[in-house]
Amino acid sequence: MNANTPPAISKEALEDLYVTYNRRELVHPDPLEFLYAYDDVSDREIVALVASYLAYGRVAQILKSVRRVLERMPAPAEFVRGASPETLRSTLAGFKHRFTTGETLAALLSGARCAIERHGSLGACFGAGLSGRDETVLPALTAFVGQLNSGAPCHSAKHEAGHKPPLPSPAEGSACKRLNLFLRWMVRRDAVDPGGWDHVPPSKLIVPLDTHMLRIGRALRLTQRNQADIRTAQEVTAAFRAFAPDDPVRYDFALTRLGIRHDADLDAFLRRCGSAPAS
Repeated sequence: MNANTPPAISKEALEDLYVTYNRRELVHPDPLEFLYAYDDVSDREIVALVASYLAYGRVAQILKSVRRVLERMPAPAEFVRGASPETLRSTLAGFKHRFTTGETLAALLSGARCAIERHGSLGACFGAGLSGRDETVLPALTAFVGQLNSGAPCHSAKHEAGHKPPLPSPAEGSACKRLNLFLRWMVRRDAVDPGGWDHVPPSKLIVPLDTHMLRIGRALRLTQRNQADIRTAQEVTAAFRAFAPDDPVRYDFALTRLGIRHDADLDAFLRRCGSAPAS
């Protein structure tokens, strides 16, 4: 964001939007809703990993795909801890969600199993890379991704053969939208986000940036960048941090409703903020 160009938004407008849309009854349809069925944090973090990993494409298909996976792995944490790579591959055989195959998802969960074996939980694994000196979660996220990818069976051979590892890394410039969504779900705790990772400060979270949030960010003059990459995600987060220093991702769910719900009007919100409609 250009320091000489203030954002076209106010804290009052953001808080009004938060009060209007940040409500549990407005979550559906959203893969986040699957987390609510799991009180045990060790189960919830596995469900969150799966649901966020599949959170691309049409929402109806996302919900269908997440449900299919969870039906195959009751008691998610116990299942992942006890499953060999071969068990995971056979359990997820035939699964496909757009570009994600059962083999890719099995590799991700194998990496999760290795991380849990080493640290006790995914939360502890993430926490091992977290430093009080870090302004954001990005260094910890980079280490977390490295742990999960390195635990994926035959990861090195597949990568050398031109296959991408299961998870993207912010170190490579990716905005890591789905991973930052996963962190929002697991770290924040309010009417929408169930939380569970209380050792991670919400102040360090990064906005889950996709093309929709990029359009909103540009329209609100939170950024002038055109790429939905990690630099832009950091810039948009820094702009929100000026309004909510302890919780810069506070408004993410409410803002995304503007592009999802039929009763929401993004252009009307932008006009209230004195901004042109999002292009």
